[in-house]
Amino acid sequence: MSASKPASFTPYFTEDAAGQVRAAFLAAGRAEGYASVSELIEAATLREVRRLQRKYNQSKKWEPVPPGSLRPGQRTREEQR
Repeated sequence: MSASKPASFTPYFTEDAAGQVRAAFLAAGRAEGYASVSELIEAATLREVRRLQRKYNQSKKWEPVPPGSLRPGQRTREEQR
């Protein structure tokens, strides 16, 4: 996990996706060097963030967005359509 103080951030998964994340961690997490499922999720998320930076921000980091700037919770059913 990041060396700095962890920030609170809660991803939401479907039951099926959460089961796959847990299974992947149990099957290969330690062999891949992940100490926790949170560490696996953080690494995967940051890989995707770097891909998006390359594609949409000339490979540069974005300015950080402070906590409270995003709407909390899952998308509504209407937003998911």
